[in-house]
Formats: sequence, C-alpha cells, structure tokens
Amino acid sequence: MMAETVRDRFDLSGRVALVIGGTSGIGRAIALGLAEAGADVVASSRRSREVADVAKEIRERGRRSLEIASDVLERSTLEHLHAETVAAFGKVDILVNAAGTTKRLPTLEFPEPAWRSILQTNLTGTFRACQIVAPGMVRQGWGRIINIASLATFVAFYEVAPYGVSKAGVGALTKSLAIELARHGVCVNAIAPGFFPTELNEMLLENTPRGREVLMRTPMHRYGHLEELVGTAVFLASESASFVTGQILAVDGGFLASGVNQ
Repeated sequence: MMAETVRDRFDLSGRVALVIGGTSGIGRAIALGLAEAGADVVASSRRSREVADVAKEIRERGRRSLEIASDVLERSTLEHLHAETVAAFGKVDILVNAAGTTKRLPTLEFPEPAWRSILQTNLTGTFRACQIVAPGMVRQGWGRIINIASLATFVAFYEVAPYGVSKAGVGALTKSLAIELARHGVCVNAIAPGFFPTELNEMLLENTPRGREVLMRTPMHRYGHLEELVGTAVFLASESASFVTGQILAVDGGFLASGVNQ
C-alpha cells in the first residue's frame, strides 16, 4: 500500500463541514476554502438569500451543499441545521463557528441588553453549536472544531469590551473542549484573525485613527486578505492537524509579536 503523502493529509475529500456564520466575511472565505480542499460544505446564517448564494458557489466547486438558515441565538435552529446535515450526508466531520457581532461604546456606558446580545452571539452561540455537533464527532471517533477567536482574545481594544470578553471566552472554551474531547479523536482549535476588513469592522478601520494605529502596529503594515485565512482553516480541518488541539493560531501579520516597530 502506497504511503500517505503530504498532499493526502491536507485533502478533505469525503469530509462534511458545517460552517455557522458561513455566508459572509471570514466564515464565507473558510466555507469556500474547505470546499476547494474537497469537503462537502453546509454554510449557514440567518439570511436565507446569502445561504442560497454560498450554497451555489460551493456546488460550482463540485461539492455538495444544503440551503438551511439558522440563528445562533435560537438553539432549535442549530439543532435543525445539524439534523438536516446528518440526514443528507450521514455525519459532520468539521464544525467552524464564525458567527459574530460587535459594537463600539465606552464600557461604562454600554447598555446591558447590547452586552448580553454580543456575548450570546459570539460566545454562547459557539457553545451551543459545539454542544449540538460534537457528540456526533465523539461517536464516530473523529472530528475537527475550529472556532473563530480574535486578537481581542489576548489584548484589549478600545471601547469594545463585550467583544473582547466574548472572544476571551471563546479561547477558554476552545481549550476546555480540547482537553475533554482529545481522547475521542476530536481536535478543537481556534483561529485568531488579525485585521481583515469585513462588514463587521470596516467602519472602525477604513480611514480612521484606529485603522491607522492598527497599520502602524502591524509589522506587515497592511490589512489581511480573507484568502490568507483559508490555509490555516484547511490545516486545522485536516489529518495534518491530528496532534494539534487546544491551540489559538494567530493569523495577524505579526501584530501580537509587535513591540517597537521603528
């Protein structure tokens, strides 16, 4: 029997991926990247039209998909999404949690309902999805969970405290699940993107003092391109990451390493 090659270990053919928050920004880029690596991919979010658009793009890459909207604030919609995916494809091998939201306000003025909403979406939504999907991975003895953390998992950003708290929680949840599920063949990791302009953050970054500070503190002196996240996601979803768990991998142009830059 021919020895497995490096290319084989990155090939996702035969895998089924569920990408929650997978119809825009980082989630969409990862969903399409997993499809290009060989996986059948179901990308879901609240917006049915975007769900249909991304499913079409996945099928155009020769992979299977479904069109099912869901909302991480409503557990029943995630349960329905998971059940329909398993009914169609028999399993879920890869879960990506990419749904997220933010709001900028001074912490002492932050309305409690807005605080709760951000934590419910970014942290509790990730928790819900893991609770629903991971048991099937445990039963089959193989799985990959990829959460989307943030540089705010590690350092504070001005006037976005609930976002930072939620993403620090995603980091802690990632590590906790990793040590609980490792014995079952399930690897749980997170990606901490640097600054990638998306609908979520472009108003905070484009031509603002905040954006200029970000570029000054990023050694590459530019924002990331969404396709630069795809390789990390494919790696974490693949056999090549079979001994990698509980990690938060920063894809940040050197931001976290940055001290004095000139």
